[in-house]
Amino acid sequence: MLDDRNIPNKFIVFHSADIAQQLLYQCYIKQEREDAMQKSYTNCYPFLYYLEHGQNFYSTARHAPLSIKPVLLFYGMVQLLKACLLTVDADYPESTSVLAHGVSTRKRKKQGYEFLDDEVKVQKNGLFTHFSEKMFHVKQTTGEKFRMVTLLQRICELHESLSIFNDKKILSIEVIHNSSLNSIAIPIEILDHYHMTLNRFIHYIEHEWHFLKATFVKEEDRFIHIGIESPLQPIGCEPFMFHLNGTYRIPIKREKIFMLPEVIAHYLLLYNLSMISRYETEWWSELLHSYSSNAYTLIVQFLSLTAEKVPLLLYEYLIQRLFPA
Repeated sequence: MLDDRNIPNKFIVFHSADIAQQLLYQCYIKQEREDAMQKSYTNCYPFLYYLEHGQNFYSTARHAPLSIKPVLLFYGMVQLLKACLLTVDADYPESTSVLAHGVSTRKRKKQGYEFLDDEVKVQKNGLFTHFSEKMFHVKQTTGEKFRMVTLLQRICELHESLSIFNDKKILSIEVIHNSSLNSIAIPIEILDHYHMTLNRFIHYIEHEWHFLKATFVKEEDRFIHIGIESPLQPIGCEPFMFHLNGTYRIPIKREKIFMLPEVIAHYLLLYNLSMISRYETEWWSELLHSYSSNAYTLIVQFLSLTAEKVPLLLYEYLIQRLFPA
């Protein structure tokens, strides 16, 4: 696994007003903005300050007590997202409506509350809906709810722990990604999980996974070999999932959550945990000190993971804009 102490430092490549201005100018030219030069100069320092502020939150979170980590990690992520937004929205923030969180949760938890069953609800306006659409072209539905356990399933590093709490049912299987040949080899056992014949599966991925351009099969090695237009990247590889050990996995369920960018899952989980940390202090403290719930293990593991993975994913997002394929 990558060393999380070095992840925030990756952003040092952008710690230059000249590089920041050139990155933004490059992005705005692609958007065919007539004011690309002016906007790139106007936004280069806010871009740098958002990155620096985000890094400070992450650095502080590394040494902070577990009880307040969610707050620091959430606001660190928010600052990095704002920097990323400036590459796709030169006028950000154009109005105060995009400054809200964009999601909500029940402020007071009911008796018998279970974190894994808790939900967050999408609001009409705010940062969540704004970055989802601008950065990932995902239009969120106002009022849609996401369960915590569903969001945790979107993060493949947590699948081993989740399977332990779910009768050892697997959630994903590893694929072989050959970047030099632009191909992916999927274990043929995926057909059993998807309840499809080989021909039906090939038809499915050609029509549903739009970045695939061709398929070819070598049945003798028990893998389905798929040609892709370009190598997989840590961000934007859906429905495959990037693992911090450098591998990619495929979910064994065909559900909407696996088609959503992983950054979305981290944002929603951190939002809810930060709200619990701030406003549900009694429940939060009991969880951290009594170890009375399966949620404890998953929350602690998630907080350690997200501190490393979110900066990496958003760094990759910016690098793709600096060095487009």
